[in-house]
Amino acid sequence: MDTLAVVFEEPERLSLRRLDLTPPEAADVTVDILWSGISTGTERLLWLGRMPAFPGMGYPLVPGYESVGRITSAGKDSGRREGELVFVPGARCFGDVRGLFGGAASRLVVAGDRVVPVDENLGEQAVLLALAATAYHTMAGQAKPDLIVGHGVLGRLVARIALVNDDGPVTVWETNPVRSDAGSLYQVIHPDADTRHDYGAIYDVSGDSGLLNALIKRIRRGGEVVLAGFYSAPLSFDFSPAFIREARIRVAAEWTQSDLAAVKKLVETGKLSLDGLITHRTEAMDAADAYRTAFGDPACLKMILDWRRCS
Repeated sequence: MDTLAVVFEEPERLSLRRLDLTPPEAADVTVDILWSGISTGTERLLWLGRMPAFPGMGYPLVPGYESVGRITSAGKDSGRREGELVFVPGARCFGDVRGLFGGAASRLVVAGDRVVPVDENLGEQAVLLALAATAYHTMAGQAKPDLIVGHGVLGRLVARIALVNDDGPVTVWETNPVRSDAGSLYQVIHPDADTRHDYGAIYDVSGDSGLLNALIKRIRRGGEVVLAGFYSAPLSFDFSPAFIREARIRVAAEWTQSDLAAVKKLVETGKLSLDGLITHRTEAMDAADAYRTAFGDPACLKMILDWRRCS
């Protein structure tokens, strides 16, 4: 059994090629992928060769952790059944080719307890569940965001979840006018237009390692800066402004299964909308162009690859 997969052969060199799949065991399922998303955070770092040291890091690799497909076979100990539509957060089933994170392929073999059944009506939007879970994880049990830095998909999801929780008004910083529209949901402004220096909690999803000093100067005494992006360069800050404010800095780590279950429930009950976040779609056979667009076009919030014509 094999699969057609996106392979980063080395930084900035992509191929689409056939790979042998690891044979499934009793606890595994085989999933034919319908759609997969392209991450402009971690996948961009993998593409550029700027990913910090990470377990399993190395080339060649299959990227992707935002896949949705249908189970075509289910092992007797998998806990799943054939025909289910499931979200797949990546796989490691490609032999000598690393799966980091291994979701951008036409067929995957993965443990049954890693896939999550999703509503048929959700369709391609289910690729967004990983980012929604990430957004949920940033604030689960923590102070609400008063300010969100960055208005990509993750920033929008953090804002939407904050509004679901009725946590009061939210302000978002965005420097690119192409990404400044949020309708009437919340306020999006350029940081230069913001005069506030009394934010209680600032959530940075920009991934810009040079912003920390500027953000610390915007919080009130005892305020918090949440690092919710993924940073390729070391972060540092001047001690005196942080000391004066008795600042807290928190790192929001990777989402958990409980976060995924929570956002899945919010989506299925209609409390959290995923509308308007997928802006671009491309046939998987045109993956090279899709990755260039996803990484280079600021109007592209979320690009998805359509695998339905691949076999």
